[in-house]
This record gives sequence, structure tokens and C-alpha cells, in this order.
Amino acid sequence: MTQKKLYLALYKGNRQGWGIASIKARFGDWITRKITRGIYSHCEIADPCANGGYLCYSSSIRDGGVRVKKMDLPSEKWDLIPLPGMTSADLDRVWQAAQGKRYDWAGAIGTVLKIRQRPDKWFCSEFCAAVMGIPDGWRFSPNDLAAVASAKSAGKM
Repeated sequence: MTQKKLYLALYKGNRQGWGIASIKARFGDWITRKITRGIYSHCEIADPCANGGYLCYSSSIRDGGVRVKKMDLPSEKWDLIPLPGMTSADLDRVWQAAQGKRYDWAGAIGTVLKIRQRPDKWFCSEFCAAVMGIPDGWRFSPNDLAAVASAKSAGKM
């Protein structure tokens, strides 16, 4: 039996439209990128679906917390980095502990200020770091995780 490949999906796109929600989302993405000094504003663990697309697991500001949803992840908006050695069991372990928890605003800001997160809430890179087996995931931004995942995928870690 072949092990299913998981990916770290990193958002580099910009929300389209001129409605209030679109403008707020673009501003949030921009400020996240500036503060974390990188091109990514969000991350997900992506599990490929047999019929196309991905089941994406993360904690999302836009969705209010930890959730899973099917997404297409077009390459103009998302970069995918393979997570060698990560299994569905790793994902399921974290998912079972975190599903339905609220988004951790203070923890997300804490990646810059190095303030410890709340254990009852999660933000995106904290969730992804936990799946990747990285301790103290609250210390990592999406851009930090991109560097770690790229190094692991290239066999440098």
C-alpha cells in the first residue's frame, strides 16, 4: 500500500473583488506578509483527493477557526511543498485534538512578538507545525514553515 502524500499549502494570492470582506481580506494578507517578512499570508495541510482538489486542514481567520474544506489550490495563488514522512495518522492526531477550536488572534500576532499562544485556540501555522511534528509551533509564521518544509523536502534536515 502506497502512503498518500501530504503537502504544506502556502497562500501567496490576493482576494479579488471590491466588497468590504474582500478589501479586509487583502489588507489582512498584506499586513501578515509585511510583519512576517515573506510572500505567504496563510498555510494549510493539503491532502490530495482522488477526484481532484485537496482536503485542506488549518485554522482560518475567514472561517473562524480550525476546519477542513475542499479547495482547488490554483498555482497562481498557492505554493505546495511536499511533506515527506508525514502521514495521514500525523494529520488525524492533530485534527482530532484541534477540530472546531476558535482562531487564535493573539497567538498569530505572538509569532512576531513571541507571545505564547492560548492552548484552547489555534492559528494556521501553529496547526500546520503540529502536524509536521514541530514543537512550539506557536513560534512559526507561514513563511517560517515554508523555509522548514522546503529544507525537509530537499533532504537538508
